[in-house]
Amino acid sequence: MSDHSISRSGPIRSGSDLGAVIAQARKSRCYTQQEFADIAGVGRRFISDLENGKATVQFGKLLQVLTALGLDLEVKSR
Repeated sequence: MSDHSISRSGPIRSGSDLGAVIAQARKSRCYTQQEFADIAGVGRRFISDLENGKATVQFGKLLQVLTALGLDLEVKSR
């Protein structure tokens, strides 16, 4: 069984930070952007924009992507 753990030191404070985590998770599962977009139910362009930190990402679709990767989004006080 593959190890799909994601390593990230420090908080995510930008779209680029989050995009890097998502790209790492996708690549650890050996999915192309298109394969993963099909699994997540979004377009390949959305995955590309998300991984590149594009600021206009739709939050609902972002949650779909995180769910498909088995990742949780948590908010905590600094």
